[in-house]
Amino acid sequence: MLKNNSVLTEGALLLAFFTVLLLVAVYVPIIGIAASLILPLPLMLFSSKYSLRNSLFVFLGSLILGFIVGGPIALPIAFAVGSTALVMGWGIRNHWNKMRIFMAATFALLINIVLGFVSSIALLGVNMVEESLNESRDTYTSLFNGLGQETDQALKESMNDSIDLIQTLTPAMFLGIAAATALLFIWVNFPLLKKLGVTVPAFKPFRKWVLPKSILWYYLIVLIVPIFAQPEEGTYLFNAVMNVLYVLQTLLAVQGLSFLYFLGHHKGWSKGILILLTIISIPLLYLVRILGIIDLGFNLRQRLQRKS
Repeated sequence: MLKNNSVLTEGALLLAFFTVLLLVAVYVPIIGIAASLILPLPLMLFSSKYSLRNSLFVFLGSLILGFIVGGPIALPIAFAVGSTALVMGWGIRNHWNKMRIFMAATFALLINIVLGFVSSIALLGVNMVEESLNESRDTYTSLFNGLGQETDQALKESMNDSIDLIQTLTPAMFLGIAAATALLFIWVNFPLLKKLGVTVPAFKPFRKWVLPKSILWYYLIVLIVPIFAQPEEGTYLFNAVMNVLYVLQTLLAVQGLSFLYFLGHHKGWSKGILILLTIISIPLLYLVRILGIIDLGFNLRQRLQRKS
């Protein structure tokens, strides 16, 4: 009974903390950004210490309180963040490594993003991506017209092509947003959990990040498919190939940047040089991606270590 009362008390306190953070995140403009980053902390803390059954009850309570206090706007945020925090806390409780927790959190966030996107179309008839892109195009055109310059046909075609490309890459964009958000949640909340007495896993140093070599085969297949299939623009196959290609190219760029950090550590470069290399690599992602391909295909790290 004493143990149950302790769990109930802690759950109630963390629920109250979650509700306050949720209100600040939704209704307070600037401070809300910081509140949204630590919003997963209460449910993550609870689910890392107690059973899944108890954690689900607390999660349900967070949805009810979020809706009562914050209204319909707060409910989807509470569901997305709460479910992700539940997954991350459960991973900590079961001693998952940090990369596995990151992947699980990314998957949970991706499902929530897709659900929100589909729900907005089904219930409200609003395509958020299309609406925002059209607004951006209208704003850009109005800006040119306001400066007394008409938008020429070539510029219009370029803008339309860019909008079509972004719409095609919407799934990959959703994945990128989910991964970046999951990484932020880990970066902000894991040190706080550690201070609260929770044992959290750690990432390997970035210089030791190595992708599986099968990524190269996937990349090769995705490059070959359009040559033989020749999918038309706008078809399902075309969109699938473009999104998978974009994701694989991003992973290979990360691999290349990781090799640069490995090389910097191997050569004894300072952190300032590594930061400068990271900044320079942003406009040179094509070269960084090629470096990642060479690193994976020819085991550059092992060769460097053997020469040492």
